[in-house]
Amino acid sequence: MRNFNGGGNMKNMMKQVQKLQKDMEAKREEVANQEFEVSSGGGVCTVTINGNKEITKIVLDPEVVDPDDVETLCDLIMAAANEAIKKADDEMENAMGQFTKGLNMPGLF
Repeated sequence: MRNFNGGGNMKNMMKQVQKLQKDMEAKREEVANQEFEVSSGGGVCTVTINGNKEITKIVLDPEVVDPDDVETLCDLIMAAANEAIKKADDEMENAMGQFTKGLNMPGLF
């Protein structure tokens, strides 16, 4: 009967996992504090969001504010906001990818 003394390896692995978690949280926070600005309609509508996907600013060129065409204005804001969200998602995915590349853990990350 063999006695496996793997406690040291397990302890070392747990320290690495804790460091990884801490590093990932720091990177998440870094991305959350970034701002992502996207324009639509050739620059007449600009939406800025933070990494938490909260809109922080909307800038509209006065020429696009037409009371008879509110639908176009709504479409411009929606397009810019959706693209900004995609940009923030892509940045978060790229940031987390540095920690998860090479790991095969479906559904975990």
